Amino acid sequence: MPDSETSSRPVPDAQDPPARFAGPCEVQVLLPLPLAGAYDYRVPEGMTLQTGDFVVVPLGRREELGVVWGAGTGEVAPEKLKDVVGPIDVPPMPPAVSKTVEWVAAYTLSPPGAVLRMAMSVSAALDPPRPILAYRLSATRDDVRLTDARRRVLAVLADGPPRLPAELAREAGVGVGVVKGLADAGLIEPVMLPPRLIAGVPDPDHPGPTLSSPQQDAARALVEMVEADAFGVALLDGVTGSGKTEVYFEAVAAALRRGRQVLVLLPEIALTAQWLQRFRARFGAPPAEWHSDLTSSQRRTTWRAVAEGAASVVVGARSALFLPFPKLGLIVADEEHDQSYKQEDGVAYHARDMAVVRARASAIPVVLASATPSLETLANVEAGRYRALQLPERHGGAAMPHVAAIDMRKHPPSRQSWLSPILRQALAETVAAGEQAMLFLNRRGYAPLTLCRACGHRIQCPHCTAWMVEHRLTGRLMCHHCGTGMPAPRNCPECGAADALVACGPGVERVAEEVVALMPQARLAIMASDTVATPAAAEELVGQVRDHQLDLVIGTQIMAKGHHFPLLTLVGVVDADLGLAGGDLRASERTFQLLNQVAGRAGRAERPGRVLLQTYMPDHPVMAAMLSGDRDGFLAAESETRRAHFMPPYGRLAALIVSGADGRRVDEVARALGKSAPRGEGIEVLGPAPAPFAMLRGRHRRRLLVKARKEANLHGRLRAWLAGVKVPTGVRIQVDIDPYSFL
Repeated sequence: MPDSETSSRPVPDAQDPPARFAGPCEVQVLLPLPLAGAYDYRVPEGMTLQTGDFVVVPLGRREELGVVWGAGTGEVAPEKLKDVVGPIDVPPMPPAVSKTVEWVAAYTLSPPGAVLRMAMSVSAALDPPRPILAYRLSATRDDVRLTDARRRVLAVLADGPPRLPAELAREAGVGVGVVKGLADAGLIEPVMLPPRLIAGVPDPDHPGPTLSSPQQDAARALVEMVEADAFGVALLDGVTGSGKTEVYFEAVAAALRRGRQVLVLLPEIALTAQWLQRFRARFGAPPAEWHSDLTSSQRRTTWRAVAEGAASVVVGARSALFLPFPKLGLIVADEEHDQSYKQEDGVAYHARDMAVVRARASAIPVVLASATPSLETLANVEAGRYRALQLPERHGGAAMPHVAAIDMRKHPPSRQSWLSPILRQALAETVAAGEQAMLFLNRRGYAPLTLCRACGHRIQCPHCTAWMVEHRLTGRLMCHHCGTGMPAPRNCPECGAADALVACGPGVERVAEEVVALMPQARLAIMASDTVATPAAAEELVGQVRDHQLDLVIGTQIMAKGHHFPLLTLVGVVDADLGLAGGDLRASERTFQLLNQVAGRAGRAERPGRVLLQTYMPDHPVMAAMLSGDRDGFLAAESETRRAHFMPPYGRLAALIVSGADGRRVDEVARALGKSAPRGEGIEVLGPAPAPFAMLRGRHRRRLLVKARKEANLHGRLRAWLAGVKVPTGVRIQVDIDPYSFL
């Protein structure tokens, strides 16, 4: 986690009033482009701007949107300055957002404009909002025949304000054509209304659930942080099913009572379905949403509502951090340990860490919630920077599930099967008892590899160093790294042999095929990112499980977190060892977190739950911790290992990824970096070497890894190093501070 000891610069005070600039004068304007910095422009006479204003400026032969970033540098000759075209009628970017943009750019070694682009991702929101057509009553006319349907429409309008056509038709129980006919007849008249930015307003005093005594204690502490109006970080550490969401909802309510806005981050949009239900039940209205499944119109409306303060609560993915909240009072990062918070394309940042930066810039509290906190967060608790609040028991008296390992060396599955006899029997018993089961395998599709038995050819992505994954339900082979797809071939593309292609290894589709053969009467569904691609699809599937329309769910990590199913009593992990291979620094930590989250789906109500882990390594520390329930002991041992080797969070890492379409040029730049790599006390550079995915999306990739002690000036050394290497056109060097992936 970046802090004042490790960052390249402290977070500035964002409470300073904006500077004003009355023309004629000079200002700097930052453009949402990967440029070196802000450009100087002239404010013409008669125009007044302030820092944070969105403006239109000329750039070459075109015009661009930008943000007034401060006073001009005076380094550009007056005759070369171009005039600001004009301001845009939208609230200015809040100072805390611009300061966060600067901090993120400095910490990640990214151009400030590239970070600003994330804060201006919906440029259409800067356009004036389009008015909405509605209808109201007009003059009464006796020469127009009134049907019952028309009378119902007029009665609705006689009793209230103007209505949108679809809304009016719905309330009157008629078709939209009836409304149009009344307008044509002159009985109702059009009126243009300002757009409705938000459907409802969450009510902090809407009755909520009764909290247990431990929940009340934790909620009281969070409410006190909100009311203090000061920066602070709290880790809400509770076992799965302990009711962490209801606890931080009380902090949300406290912020709303103070007239402040709230941002809640979730790592995956598939988690929003049940979360939204719980939010509506607590606050009586939905929050605004921010994620990739929104239409461009929805994103435009939400961005504008946030900027104008109309959106009081936003739940969103990591990019929601850069929304222009003018009166933010609280940030919550749920499932703070989740790897999905790390963005690796473009500007590489971790949303959990940047949430802390954003909160500090706004002088507000941030809540990090998890059943399996990251070592980075625990290290900050240990150092006294974060406060820890504990919820050690499940809410409502539910017991933690019993966890057992199935040693696959002693209880192997039959040929072309992936479920051991023990797990098969447990599934049958669970369904027969009228209960539900979940099978977890963190691998999408039918099989991860397609192999030719005749010549041994393995079908690889044409653009990546990765195997094509068979998706039998759609009859296609897919690359899960670049999205390339192709129809599954009948013959081997290498030798032409017919009927020689075989699937190797299991994916969730293949496990589902086995379960259907085992229990043909069982009602099952697959829950993976390619079968549940939207919050609406997730909500539908969650509803089917909740209403017991399904006996068994087979899925990937999107079903491992946040879901509460009262009848789900058995969780079977098909390959508990899957995440332990590859030598990843965080492999053990991530596998334990994921297995713990999966196990937490079982037995969350009155019926006891059990978890069966299929493993070939039952003595591995991760499996031992799962069986004993000794989470703290496992994390302490993992921390000690990291500390001994000066690895994060007790040391620093940075990855440099050199990529380009021309492999020769990529190698030249990588070698030049290797030769000029910084040397000295407290810093070590490994590489260059081909990345595990040496080709990705058609680009050759080479990696260098920088390992540094905490006290080393990592950012300064990196800047000096990169400045001394000439990078030709077509080659890119991406810097990833605190890397999470080593592919």
